[in-house]
Amino acid sequence: MTETISKHERNLAAAIHASTFSKFFIPFGNFIIPLVLWTANKNEHEFVDYNGKQALNFQISILLYAIVLGMISIPFFVGFLPDVFEFDPFGFRNLNNFNINFDSNDFRFGKWLLPVGIAGLAQGALFVVNIVYTILATLRTNEGQTFEYPLTIKFIK
Repeated sequence: MTETISKHERNLAAAIHASTFSKFFIPFGNFIIPLVLWTANKNEHEFVDYNGKQALNFQISILLYAIVLGMISIPFFVGFLPDVFEFDPFGFRNLNNFNINFDSNDFRFGKWLLPVGIAGLAQGALFVVNIVYTILATLRTNEGQTFEYPLTIKFIK
């Protein structure tokens, strides 16, 4: 397939994938810049059209997964809020009895730490998957190979 794809098409397709890293410099750059590059060139080159759809679908899917993970972890933070206001290791509520005593019961992190930690690890894994597969897609498309991201929902067909 590399014989039928010009160097210009391969560079454009790789630029679309690599432009998703612009999210680190421009808010929503991972959607805006690939969308501009894709819409400007999708009618001229079939390879660019395919890769633009792949990159945008993957970025939208990653955003959706991150939102779902965030929504799953919200109840754990809300459930922890009453304990934040009860946390009083220095005894400021009772100033007549001022003591600096740390008891293991003062730290009520056990019931929310595991689920929030798991959600944090899942967000970190999602971040790593995004970086790794975007680099892989950029390299493969620059070589003229087609690349399909895993875990992608086909929003744009």
